[in-house]
Amino acid sequence: MTTLIVNGERRSIEASPDTPLLYVLRDELGLNGAKYGCGLGQCGACTVIVDGKAVFSCVTPVMVLEGRTVTTLEGIGSQDALGPMQRAFITEQAAQCGYCISGMMMRAHALLSRDPHATDESIRAELQPHLCRCGTHMRILRAIRRAAEEMRPKTADARTER
Repeated sequence: MTTLIVNGERRSIEASPDTPLLYVLRDELGLNGAKYGCGLGQCGACTVIVDGKAVFSCVTPVMVLEGRTVTTLEGIGSQDALGPMQRAFITEQAAQCGYCISGMMMRAHALLSRDPHATDESIRAELQPHLCRCGTHMRILRAIRRAAEEMRPKTADARTER
């Protein structure tokens, strides 16, 4: 049995140690934000955050995650309380078919968590592993910049000026 911390909750996993995290998330835990795309770690649809870093869950066996922290799309906001990244993607209408978007949001969330002032160049570089054929790339960039503004720590001065 493997123990993970998934979206802030300690979870005991009964799957075989070599089972990809994606299958555990979807089949055992009922978390469907990460999508099965290529199964080879080449498209990004399955991206989640492990200990602050974006990873392809389709090629990450649960045995290497014992005691580690996993964050899925469901962990950065819910239908009733959307997170900044989710709100921004909706506001900017950044999804067309939507299949790749959860992975992009997770990778962007990991980037902005470590670099709240990410440049367009660093955002593009971070999203390089993701395949998207819908053509909403400019809206995706706008959504990530919008989320960055909301996720940035506010200074005391900025709060009192409003």
